[in-house]
Parts: sequence; structure tokens; C-alpha cells
Amino acid sequence: MSNTRDFPNATWVKSSYSAGNGGQCVEFAPDLTAVVPVRDSKDTTRPPLIFQASAWSAFITSVKRTALT
Repeated sequence: MSNTRDFPNATWVKSSYSAGNGGQCVEFAPDLTAVVPVRDSKDTTRPPLIFQASAWSAFITSVKRTALT
């Protein structure tokens, strides 16, 4: 994980688990190949956290698996 790059051309997607009331929301940019940047949707001026695509995929798989139990 890193937070040193900017992604001006990324297409940001808000998490489907984020509430629509402006509360705690995260966004991610799934359209990149090797990395997945993740940011706070309330403060998009801060640099995103950057995850290797394989680590992000493993995280999402784990979250989905946990949600089903």
C-alpha cells in the first residue's frame, strides 16, 4: 500500500456500501490495471491509498465471503 501517486484520469466509483447521506464514504478507481487507488469521497484533495490489484481483489473476496456468513 502506498499513497504517493495522483490519478487525474481515474474513473472513481463510490462503494455500494456507502450511505447516501454524505457520511463515511470511500471511492475506488477500478479502471487501472496494476493498482487500485482508494480515497475518502468527502475529501478528494487528499492523496488516495494505493493497493496492488491482487491485494485489493483478495480484500474484496474476503469481505464478500464474510458478508455471506
